[in-house]
Amino acid sequence: TLRSPLAVGYSAVALNHVVDCKEKKQEIVKPVPPSELFPSLPVVQGTSKQIKVLNRLTLVVSDPSHCNLLRSTSTNIRLYDIIAVFPKTEKLFHIACTTLDVDLVCINVTEKLPFYFRRPPVNVAIDRGIYFELIYAPAIKDSTMRRYTISNAISLMQICKGKVSSRRGNQVVNSNASGPLELRGPYDVANLALLFGMSERDAKAAVSTNCRATLLHGETRKSACGVVYTVKKPRKVEEEETTVPACKKAKTQA
Repeated sequence: TLRSPLAVGYSAVALNHVVDCKEKKQEIVKPVPPSELFPSLPVVQGTSKQIKVLNRLTLVVSDPSHCNLLRSTSTNIRLYDIIAVFPKTEKLFHIACTTLDVDLVCINVTEKLPFYFRRPPVNVAIDRGIYFELIYAPAIKDSTMRRYTISNAISLMQICKGKVSSRRGNQVVNSNASGPLELRGPYDVANLALLFGMSERDAKAAVSTNCRATLLHGETRKSACGVVYTVKKPRKVEEEETTVPACKKAKTQA
């Protein structure tokens, strides 16, 4: 039901279509439009806008050949608002961060990671505008998975801090909930993110601005081959001083 996210303070929800590439003959199917699933969308409390329903594709890859499914020019891929990849090995994690055209890289939180995060691929992913997804629903259901969730999240944050200490972190905290009881409000999730090793600023961004940035990255992926960022160049101290006419400058130097 869509009223559960509204009840805890959300105005958008993503329907996750999971494709496990380990199974044979897996294809990316066309997502079902929200209008066919929900005859009428509920209105967000305090506004006149309806809840926003997004389509998300998550590919679980365990072999380098599975990445070919993402590299294909399938028209169905462009129909998804968010594309995420769930790498199972260190090599696939490196490929996802450096070459795959995705919006999210999922971090396993249900078991101990079989590899260590390395700084070079993480830095490349951050520079490409890719975000790392951490989910909190497993931590609510089981104490063992709670330890894995916190441990794996802290391992990622220790690598990210060296790159993003002067700007916002590239983490997104989602629920991956299968029922209403596994949902938590944005403020509760931000407090939970503090246990993952995030600062207060990064924890708030992980449930707000970073989510919007992920959607923007997905829109640019569908509509353009690249994004141009403009940065205002700081003026030097010499340029800020009042310029002296050339004739007076020559006299003073003489």
